[in-house]
Amino acid sequence: MSSTTSSAAKGGLHFPSLDGIRAASFLVVFAAHAGLERFVPGGFGVTVFFFLSGYLITTLLRMEEDASGTVSLGQFYLRRALRILPPFYLVLGIAATAATVGLLPGGVGASALFAQMLHLANYWIVRHGYDGQPWGTGVYWSLAVEEHFYVVFPVFYLVLRGLVRERGRQAVILWALCAVVLAWRCWLVLAEHAAPDRTYVATDTRVDSILFGCALAVLGKPKLDGPSRSSAHTWKWVLLPASIGALILSFVFRNPSFRETFRYTIQGVALVPVFIAAMRYPTWAPFRMLNHRAISFLGVLSYPLYLVHHIVLNILAAPLGLGAVHACVAFVLSFALAWVIHEVVEKPCAQLRRRFATASVARTSNVVGEGQPLEARSQ
Repeated sequence: MSSTTSSAAKGGLHFPSLDGIRAASFLVVFAAHAGLERFVPGGFGVTVFFFLSGYLITTLLRMEEDASGTVSLGQFYLRRALRILPPFYLVLGIAATAATVGLLPGGVGASALFAQMLHLANYWIVRHGYDGQPWGTGVYWSLAVEEHFYVVFPVFYLVLRGLVRERGRQAVILWALCAVVLAWRCWLVLAEHAAPDRTYVATDTRVDSILFGCALAVLGKPKLDGPSRSSAHTWKWVLLPASIGALILSFVFRNPSFRETFRYTIQGVALVPVFIAAMRYPTWAPFRMLNHRAISFLGVLSYPLYLVHHIVLNILAAPLGLGAVHACVAFVLSFALAWVIHEVVEKPCAQLRRRFATASVARTSNVVGEGQPLEARSQ
């Protein structure tokens, strides 16, 4: 993701805390992959990134249509391709090469690699597990989920806006779709006894985590939708604590059926007050750290960090062993590689996006920074 602060500030609608949320979510995923998965809910980092992805993409689509009366799908897909694909294929190619020459353990299978290249990694995992994928690229399943979303949702959103102009009803439809996905998960788990990977990584069972963010962008978006009907006291001391309590429940209740059905829905609902409070009250003590320059920059690098970190952890595991030294060295090296990718790949692609953008697209992109694909997913 490119830095959003300066351009967004010029647009006047920059939402603080979002880069910090990206950074925090990546750190959760990194900690889980570094060996703390028993204590750190790495999968929750995935859910947060999914939610944020839906929120940002829907915001861009909504603002472009509000500004120009339409959305250029060609421009949208071009921007997404330039944003996501160059780092995606660069890191995947490096990982495949490293596995082929033995630098990464486990080798690489042509069919598994081909599935990753075609953004089908998640359904490959459902059928075959992680076998054949270069070690450290198992996280690509989440990118597949988001790519499927990027392909389908813009068309769906335009149709939805054409048929239903009232935003409240649009949000209800999106929430209803989330309920349908929950019902589908319940059927798979309770009636079909599906394996956890079936519900954890498949697009049809995880897309509701993105749709909850879409619904927030449609109705209840700070600044675009005006002042909140609820007071600051209600958000800070009633809704936010209730959401945190619900999130804690989703972490500590370990029943397998619950975890693969209702857990994702509870987390999606609970994230709504968290996001609203973080954006409306960025200087409030609980959220102030999210807006620190260092944390914000970590959020800017979150996409390349997400792509490389698990590969680096796997490469360093043998020479360093597992533990604090391994994690620290892997984090520093991952940060350095992510910064290089950001400077050498992401920034030039961002310039191309701006060059190809129409005036209306450029205005909306500057408002929210067009953001990450928001993806930190744990394997």
